[in-house]
Amino acid sequence: MDQRAWNVFVEGDNLDVLPTVPPGSVDLIYVDPPYNTGNDFAYADRYGGHAAWTAMMRPRLECARETLAETGAIFVSIDDNEVAHLRLLMDDVFGEANFLAQIVVNLNPKGRQLGGGFATSHEYLLAFARDARLCDLDASTTDTVNPADFPETAPDGRRFRHLPLRNTNKKFNPVTARTLHFPVYGDPQGGRVATAPFEGGQEVWPVFGDAKPAVWRWSRPLIDERPDDLVCRTIRGRHGERVDVFQRDWLHDGRRKKLNTIWLAQEVGSTDTAVAELKEIVGHIFESPKPTGLIRRILGTMPCDATVLDFFAGSGTTGHAVALANVEDGGTRQCISIEIGQPTRPGSNAELAGLATVADITRARLRAVDVLLGGGLIEACDKMPT
Repeated sequence: MDQRAWNVFVEGDNLDVLPTVPPGSVDLIYVDPPYNTGNDFAYADRYGGHAAWTAMMRPRLECARETLAETGAIFVSIDDNEVAHLRLLMDDVFGEANFLAQIVVNLNPKGRQLGGGFATSHEYLLAFARDARLCDLDASTTDTVNPADFPETAPDGRRFRHLPLRNTNKKFNPVTARTLHFPVYGDPQGGRVATAPFEGGQEVWPVFGDAKPAVWRWSRPLIDERPDDLVCRTIRGRHGERVDVFQRDWLHDGRRKKLNTIWLAQEVGSTDTAVAELKEIVGHIFESPKPTGLIRRILGTMPCDATVLDFFAGSGTTGHAVALANVEDGGTRQCISIEIGQPTRPGSNAELAGLATVADITRARLRAVDVLLGGGLIEACDKMPT
Protein backbone atom coordinates (compact mmCIF):
# COMPACT_ATOMS: atom_id res chain seq x y z
CA MET A 1 0.00 0.00 0.00
CA ASP A 2 1.28 3.48 -0.87
CA GLN A 3 1.90 5.21 2.46
CA ARG A 4 0.90 8.66 1.23
CA ALA A 5 -2.53 9.94 2.18
CA TRP A 6 -5.22 8.95 -0.31
CA ASN A 7 -7.05 12.24 0.12
CA VAL A 8 -5.77 15.79 0.36
CA PHE A 9 -8.35 18.44 1.20
CA VAL A 10 -7.76 22.09 0.39
CA GLU A 11 -10.13 24.81 1.55
CA GLY A 12 -10.14 27.82 -0.73
CA ASP A 13 -11.48 29.35 -3.93
CA ASN A 14 -10.73 26.85 -6.69
CA LEU A 15 -9.65 29.68 -8.98
CA ASP A 16 -6.90 30.50 -6.49
CA VAL A 17 -5.97 26.91 -5.66
CA LEU A 18 -5.90 25.37 -9.16
CA PRO A 19 -2.82 27.34 -10.31
CA THR A 20 -0.89 25.81 -7.38
CA VAL A 21 -1.51 22.26 -8.63
CA PRO A 22 1.61 21.20 -10.57
CA PRO A 23 0.96 21.25 -14.33
CA GLY A 24 0.38 17.81 -15.83
CA SER A 25 0.20 16.12 -12.43
CA VAL A 26 -3.47 15.02 -12.53
CA ASP A 27 -4.76 11.94 -14.38
CA LEU A 28 -8.50 12.36 -13.86
CA ILE A 29 -10.75 15.29 -13.01
CA TYR A 30 -14.35 14.94 -11.90
CA VAL A 31 -16.43 17.99 -11.00
CA ASP A 32 -20.06 18.60 -10.16
CA PRO A 33 -20.24 22.40 -10.54
CA PRO A 34 -23.16 24.60 -9.52
CA TYR A 35 -25.90 24.15 -12.09
CA ASN A 36 -27.16 27.75 -12.31
CA THR A 37 -30.58 26.77 -10.94
CA GLY A 38 -31.03 29.37 -8.25
CA ASN A 39 -30.55 26.88 -5.41
CA ASP A 40 -28.51 28.74 -2.80
CA PHE A 41 -28.04 25.88 -0.32
CA ALA A 42 -24.48 25.09 -1.23
CA TYR A 43 -23.47 27.80 -3.66
CA ALA A 44 -24.62 31.19 -4.77
CA ASP A 45 -25.41 29.49 -8.04
CA ARG A 46 -27.64 31.89 -9.90
CA TYR A 47 -25.15 33.57 -12.15
CA GLY A 48 -27.44 35.95 -13.98
CA GLY A 49 -27.86 33.92 -17.16
CA HIS A 50 -25.91 31.56 -19.34
CA ALA A 51 -23.19 34.06 -20.28
CA ALA A 52 -22.34 34.85 -16.66
CA TRP A 53 -22.33 31.15 -15.71
CA THR A 54 -20.05 30.35 -18.64
CA ALA A 55 -17.78 33.23 -17.66
CA MET A 56 -17.53 31.74 -14.17
CA MET A 57 -16.66 28.28 -15.52
CA ARG A 58 -14.22 29.19 -18.31
CA PRO A 59 -11.18 30.23 -16.25
CA ARG A 60 -11.67 27.27 -13.92
CA LEU A 61 -11.74 24.82 -16.81
CA GLU A 62 -8.73 26.50 -18.39
CA CYS A 63 -6.79 26.11 -15.14
CA ALA A 64 -8.02 22.54 -14.80
CA ARG A 65 -6.78 21.68 -18.28
CA GLU A 66 -3.28 22.76 -17.30
CA THR A 67 -3.28 20.34 -14.36
CA LEU A 68 -4.11 17.36 -16.59
CA ALA A 69 -1.45 14.98 -17.79
CA GLU A 70 -1.37 14.39 -21.56
CA THR A 71 -2.95 11.00 -20.87
CA GLY A 72 -5.65 12.46 -18.60
CA ALA A 73 -9.39 13.05 -18.88
CA ILE A 74 -12.07 15.23 -17.31
CA PHE A 75 -15.71 14.40 -16.49
CA VAL A 76 -18.20 17.18 -15.66
CA SER A 77 -21.72 16.62 -14.31
CA ILE A 78 -24.39 19.01 -15.56
CA ASP A 79 -28.15 19.23 -16.12
CA ASP A 80 -30.33 20.55 -18.94
CA ASN A 81 -29.95 24.19 -17.89
CA GLU A 82 -26.34 24.48 -19.02
CA VAL A 83 -25.41 21.30 -20.89
CA ALA A 84 -25.49 22.94 -24.32
CA HIS A 85 -23.38 25.88 -23.19
CA LEU A 86 -20.97 23.66 -21.28
CA ARG A 87 -20.46 21.45 -24.33
CA LEU A 88 -19.52 24.45 -26.44
CA LEU A 89 -17.28 25.79 -23.69
CA MET A 90 -15.46 22.49 -23.29
CA ASP A 91 -15.13 22.15 -27.07
CA ASP A 92 -13.36 25.51 -26.96
CA VAL A 93 -11.16 24.85 -23.91
CA PHE A 94 -10.23 21.20 -24.57
CA GLY A 95 -10.75 21.01 -28.34
CA GLU A 96 -13.56 19.33 -30.26
CA ALA A 97 -11.22 16.50 -31.25
CA ASN A 98 -10.79 15.60 -27.58
CA PHE A 99 -14.49 15.04 -26.90
CA LEU A 100 -15.03 11.51 -25.57
CA ALA A 101 -18.71 11.19 -24.67
CA GLN A 102 -21.90 12.86 -23.51
CA ILE A 103 -23.29 10.37 -21.01
CA VAL A 104 -26.88 10.33 -19.74
CA VAL A 105 -27.02 9.47 -16.02
CA ASN A 106 -30.35 8.24 -14.63
CA LEU A 107 -29.97 9.77 -11.15
CA ASN A 108 -33.70 10.12 -10.45
CA PRO A 109 -35.51 7.00 -11.78
CA LYS A 110 -38.93 8.21 -10.62
CA GLY A 111 -38.50 11.58 -12.29
CA ARG A 112 -39.09 14.99 -10.71
CA GLN A 113 -42.80 15.26 -10.05
CA LEU A 114 -42.88 18.91 -8.98
CA GLY A 115 -43.68 21.65 -11.49
CA GLY A 116 -44.98 21.32 -15.02
CA GLY A 117 -43.66 19.57 -18.09
CA PHE A 118 -41.80 16.29 -18.17
CA ALA A 119 -40.62 14.32 -15.14
CA THR A 120 -36.88 14.75 -15.62
CA SER A 121 -35.02 11.65 -14.51
CA HIS A 122 -31.50 12.27 -15.77
CA GLU A 123 -28.45 14.50 -15.82
CA TYR A 124 -25.37 14.42 -18.04
CA LEU A 125 -21.66 13.74 -17.86
CA LEU A 126 -19.45 15.45 -20.42
CA ALA A 127 -16.14 13.65 -20.88
CA PHE A 128 -13.11 15.15 -22.62
CA ALA A 129 -9.48 14.07 -22.93
CA ARG A 130 -6.50 16.35 -22.61
CA ASP A 131 -5.30 14.61 -25.79
CA ALA A 132 -7.58 11.89 -27.18
CA ARG A 133 -4.66 10.29 -29.05
CA LEU A 134 -2.76 9.66 -25.82
CA CYS A 135 -5.56 9.29 -23.28
CA ASP A 136 -5.35 6.39 -20.83
CA LEU A 137 -9.13 6.15 -20.51
CA ASP A 138 -10.59 2.66 -21.03
CA ALA A 139 -14.32 3.07 -21.68
CA SER A 140 -15.16 -0.42 -20.47
CA THR A 141 -16.03 -2.17 -17.22
CA THR A 142 -16.20 -5.61 -15.65
CA ASP A 143 -19.46 -4.70 -13.92
CA THR A 144 -21.80 -5.22 -16.86
CA VAL A 145 -20.34 -8.49 -18.18
CA ASN A 146 -23.16 -11.06 -18.05
CA PRO A 147 -22.14 -14.76 -18.03
CA ALA A 148 -25.48 -15.55 -19.71
CA ASP A 149 -24.10 -13.84 -22.83
CA PHE A 150 -21.62 -16.75 -23.14
CA PRO A 151 -23.91 -19.78 -23.64
CA GLU A 152 -21.38 -22.32 -24.96
CA THR A 153 -19.17 -24.50 -22.76
CA ALA A 154 -15.84 -25.99 -23.83
CA PRO A 155 -14.75 -29.48 -22.67
CA ASP A 156 -12.46 -27.84 -20.09
CA GLY A 157 -15.45 -25.97 -18.59
CA ARG A 158 -14.66 -22.54 -20.01
CA ARG A 159 -17.65 -20.57 -21.33
CA PHE A 160 -17.67 -18.81 -24.69
CA ARG A 161 -19.85 -17.43 -27.43
CA HIS A 162 -19.57 -17.48 -31.21
CA LEU A 163 -18.87 -14.20 -32.98
CA PRO A 164 -18.69 -13.90 -36.78
CA LEU A 165 -15.11 -13.63 -37.93
CA ARG A 166 -16.28 -11.38 -40.74
CA ASN A 167 -16.55 -7.68 -39.98
CA THR A 168 -20.28 -6.87 -39.77
CA ASN A 169 -19.70 -3.13 -40.23
CA LYS A 170 -20.22 -2.29 -43.89
CA LYS A 171 -17.80 0.62 -43.61
CA PHE A 172 -15.15 -2.09 -43.71
CA ASN A 173 -15.27 -3.83 -47.07
CA PRO A 174 -12.94 -4.96 -49.85
CA VAL A 175 -12.51 -1.33 -50.96
CA THR A 176 -11.72 0.23 -47.57
CA ALA A 177 -9.87 -2.76 -46.04
CA ARG A 178 -8.64 -4.75 -49.03
CA THR A 179 -5.88 -6.64 -47.10
CA LEU A 180 -8.58 -8.31 -44.99
CA HIS A 181 -10.47 -9.69 -47.99
CA PHE A 182 -9.04 -13.14 -48.65
CA PRO A 183 -10.22 -16.76 -48.54
CA VAL A 184 -9.74 -19.09 -45.59
CA TYR A 185 -10.34 -22.83 -45.49
CA GLY A 186 -12.75 -24.49 -43.12
CA ASP A 187 -14.18 -27.91 -42.36
CA PRO A 188 -17.81 -27.53 -41.20
CA GLN A 189 -17.79 -31.12 -39.89
CA GLY A 190 -14.71 -30.97 -37.66
CA GLY A 191 -14.61 -27.19 -37.30
CA ARG A 192 -10.96 -26.69 -38.32
CA VAL A 193 -9.98 -23.32 -39.86
CA ALA A 194 -6.71 -22.46 -41.64
CA THR A 195 -5.33 -19.95 -44.11
CA ALA A 196 -3.94 -22.71 -46.35
CA PRO A 197 -5.90 -25.53 -48.05
CA PHE A 198 -6.17 -28.84 -46.18
CA GLU A 199 -7.99 -32.12 -46.79
CA GLY A 200 -11.70 -31.69 -46.05
CA GLY A 201 -11.42 -27.89 -45.99
CA GLN A 202 -13.69 -25.70 -48.09
CA GLU A 203 -12.77 -22.29 -49.41
CA VAL A 204 -14.65 -19.62 -47.45
CA TRP A 205 -14.84 -15.95 -48.40
CA PRO A 206 -16.21 -13.26 -46.06
CA VAL A 207 -19.67 -12.07 -47.16
CA PHE A 208 -22.45 -9.99 -45.64
CA GLY A 209 -25.90 -11.43 -45.06
CA ASP A 210 -26.98 -10.10 -48.44
CA ALA A 211 -24.10 -12.07 -50.05
CA LYS A 212 -22.08 -8.93 -50.89
CA PRO A 213 -18.31 -9.19 -50.35
CA ALA A 214 -17.08 -8.39 -46.84
CA VAL A 215 -13.75 -8.58 -44.98
CA TRP A 216 -12.46 -10.53 -41.99
CA ARG A 217 -11.76 -8.97 -38.61
CA TRP A 218 -8.51 -10.92 -38.27
CA SER A 219 -5.43 -10.86 -40.50
CA ARG A 220 -3.83 -13.99 -41.94
CA PRO A 221 -1.02 -13.99 -39.31
CA LEU A 222 -3.54 -13.73 -36.47
CA ILE A 223 -5.61 -16.61 -37.87
CA ASP A 224 -2.45 -18.71 -38.09
CA GLU A 225 -1.54 -17.73 -34.52
CA ARG A 226 -4.92 -18.55 -32.96
CA PRO A 227 -6.55 -21.36 -34.97
CA ASP A 228 -8.02 -22.96 -31.82
CA ASP A 229 -10.09 -19.83 -31.22
CA LEU A 230 -11.85 -20.26 -34.57
CA VAL A 231 -14.46 -22.73 -35.75
CA CYS A 232 -16.08 -23.44 -39.11
CA ARG A 233 -19.85 -24.03 -39.08
CA THR A 234 -22.73 -24.43 -41.50
CA ILE A 235 -25.38 -21.77 -40.95
CA ARG A 236 -28.70 -20.92 -42.55
CA GLY A 237 -28.78 -17.43 -44.06
CA ARG A 238 -31.37 -15.51 -46.03
CA HIS A 239 -30.09 -17.19 -49.21
CA GLY A 240 -30.01 -20.70 -47.76
CA GLU A 241 -27.26 -22.69 -46.08
CA ARG A 242 -23.65 -21.55 -46.29
CA VAL A 243 -20.36 -22.25 -44.57
CA ASP A 244 -18.96 -19.47 -42.35
CA VAL A 245 -16.20 -18.94 -39.81
CA PHE A 246 -16.70 -17.86 -36.19
CA GLN A 247 -14.49 -16.77 -33.34
CA ARG A 248 -14.78 -18.47 -29.96
CA ASP A 249 -15.05 -15.44 -27.68
CA TRP A 250 -14.13 -16.56 -24.17
CA LEU A 251 -15.49 -15.47 -20.80
CA HIS A 252 -12.57 -15.01 -18.39
CA ASP A 253 -11.70 -13.29 -15.14
CA GLY A 254 -11.31 -9.57 -15.71
CA ARG A 255 -13.42 -9.67 -18.88
CA ARG A 256 -14.56 -6.13 -19.72
CA LYS A 257 -17.44 -4.73 -21.73
CA LYS A 258 -17.70 -1.35 -23.42
CA LEU A 259 -19.67 1.17 -21.38
CA ASN A 260 -22.92 2.44 -22.82
CA THR A 261 -23.59 6.17 -22.81
CA ILE A 262 -26.69 5.69 -20.64
CA TRP A 263 -25.87 4.88 -17.01
CA LEU A 264 -28.82 3.56 -15.02
CA ALA A 265 -29.48 4.22 -11.34
CA GLN A 266 -29.35 0.50 -10.56
CA GLU A 267 -25.80 0.47 -11.93
CA VAL A 268 -24.29 3.64 -10.43
CA GLY A 269 -26.73 4.74 -7.72
CA SER A 270 -29.21 7.58 -7.54
CA THR A 271 -29.64 10.85 -5.67
CA ASP A 272 -31.68 8.92 -3.08
CA THR A 273 -28.94 6.35 -2.50
CA ALA A 274 -26.36 9.15 -2.38
CA VAL A 275 -28.31 10.95 0.36
CA ALA A 276 -28.63 7.67 2.27
CA GLU A 277 -24.91 6.84 2.15
CA LEU A 278 -23.99 10.37 3.27
CA LYS A 279 -26.61 10.28 6.03
CA GLU A 280 -25.22 7.00 7.32
CA ILE A 281 -21.80 8.44 8.08
CA VAL A 282 -22.39 12.16 8.84
CA GLY A 283 -26.12 12.85 8.65
CA HIS A 284 -28.49 14.48 6.18
CA ILE A 285 -26.39 17.59 5.61
CA PHE A 286 -26.30 18.03 1.82
CA GLU A 287 -29.28 18.19 -0.49
CA SER A 288 -28.07 16.67 -3.76
CA PRO A 289 -24.85 14.69 -3.39
CA LYS A 290 -23.69 12.36 -6.12
CA PRO A 291 -23.59 8.61 -5.43
CA THR A 292 -20.17 7.10 -4.89
CA GLY A 293 -21.13 4.43 -7.45
CA LEU A 294 -21.13 7.08 -10.18
CA ILE A 295 -17.64 8.26 -9.31
CA ARG A 296 -16.36 4.71 -8.92
CA ARG A 297 -17.52 3.88 -12.44
CA ILE A 298 -15.56 6.89 -13.70
CA LEU A 299 -12.54 5.83 -11.63
CA GLY A 300 -12.75 2.40 -13.23
CA THR A 301 -12.00 3.87 -16.65
CA MET A 302 -8.54 5.04 -15.54
CA PRO A 303 -5.45 3.30 -14.04
CA CYS A 304 -5.71 2.35 -10.37
CA ASP A 305 -2.81 4.63 -9.42
CA ALA A 306 -4.45 7.75 -10.88
CA THR A 307 -4.22 11.15 -9.23
CA VAL A 308 -7.78 12.50 -9.11
CA LEU A 309 -8.88 16.13 -8.77
CA ASP A 310 -12.28 17.49 -7.73
CA PHE A 311 -12.30 21.28 -7.48
CA PHE A 312 -16.02 21.56 -6.69
CA ALA A 313 -15.79 18.96 -3.93
CA GLY A 314 -19.16 19.70 -2.30
CA SER A 315 -20.02 16.91 0.12
CA GLY A 316 -16.77 15.04 -0.65
CA THR A 317 -18.21 12.23 -2.78
CA THR A 318 -15.11 11.98 -4.98
CA GLY A 319 -12.72 11.59 -2.07
CA HIS A 320 -15.07 9.02 -0.52
CA ALA A 321 -15.26 7.07 -3.80
CA VAL A 322 -11.47 7.08 -4.21
CA ALA A 323 -11.05 5.59 -0.73
CA LEU A 324 -13.65 2.90 -1.42
CA ALA A 325 -12.12 2.03 -4.79
CA ASN A 326 -8.66 1.68 -3.26
CA VAL A 327 -9.98 -0.65 -0.57
CA GLU A 328 -11.80 -2.75 -3.17
CA ASP A 329 -9.02 -3.26 -5.69
CA GLY A 330 -5.85 -2.43 -3.78
CA GLY A 331 -5.30 0.69 -5.87
CA THR A 332 -3.15 3.66 -4.87
CA ARG A 333 -5.30 6.45 -6.26
CA GLN A 334 -4.93 9.85 -4.66
CA CYS A 335 -7.58 12.55 -4.60
CA ILE A 336 -7.20 16.30 -4.26
CA SER A 337 -10.49 17.83 -3.09
CA ILE A 338 -10.97 21.60 -3.24
CA GLU A 339 -13.93 23.44 -1.70
CA ILE A 340 -14.54 27.07 -0.81
CA GLY A 341 -15.79 28.22 2.57
CA GLN A 342 -19.20 29.24 1.21
CA PRO A 343 -21.64 29.63 4.15
CA THR A 344 -24.34 27.00 4.44
CA ARG A 345 -27.91 28.26 4.35
CA PRO A 346 -29.26 29.58 7.66
CA GLY A 347 -31.54 26.98 9.21
CA SER A 348 -30.29 24.17 6.96
CA ASN A 349 -29.50 20.73 8.33
CA ALA A 350 -25.81 21.47 7.83
CA GLU A 351 -25.89 24.67 9.88
CA LEU A 352 -27.95 22.98 12.59
CA ALA A 353 -25.29 20.26 12.70
CA GLY A 354 -22.64 22.90 13.35
CA LEU A 355 -21.27 22.95 9.80
CA ALA A 356 -20.99 26.63 8.97
CA THR A 357 -19.55 26.28 5.45
CA VAL A 358 -19.62 23.86 2.54
CA ALA A 359 -15.92 23.21 3.22
CA ASP A 360 -16.91 22.04 6.69
CA ILE A 361 -19.24 19.50 5.06
CA THR A 362 -16.46 18.23 2.80
CA ARG A 363 -14.05 17.96 5.70
CA ALA A 364 -16.61 16.20 7.92
CA ARG A 365 -17.30 13.52 5.31
CA LEU A 366 -13.67 12.85 4.50
CA ARG A 367 -12.84 12.56 8.20
CA ALA A 368 -15.75 10.15 8.70
CA VAL A 369 -14.52 8.02 5.78
CA ASP A 370 -11.03 8.12 7.27
CA VAL A 371 -12.34 6.76 10.58
CA LEU A 372 -14.43 4.06 8.89
CA LEU A 373 -11.49 2.79 6.86
CA GLY A 374 -8.93 2.79 9.62
CA GLY A 375 -7.36 6.25 9.62
CA GLY A 376 -4.36 7.80 7.93
CA LEU A 377 -6.07 8.37 4.61
CA ILE A 378 -6.85 12.09 4.83
CA GLU A 379 -4.50 15.04 4.94
CA ALA A 380 -6.23 18.35 5.68
CA CYS A 381 -4.30 21.46 4.66
CA ASP A 382 -4.73 25.10 3.76
CA LYS A 383 -2.56 25.01 0.66
CA MET A 384 -1.27 22.49 -1.81
CA PRO A 385 1.56 20.31 -0.50
CA THR A 386 4.81 20.70 -2.42
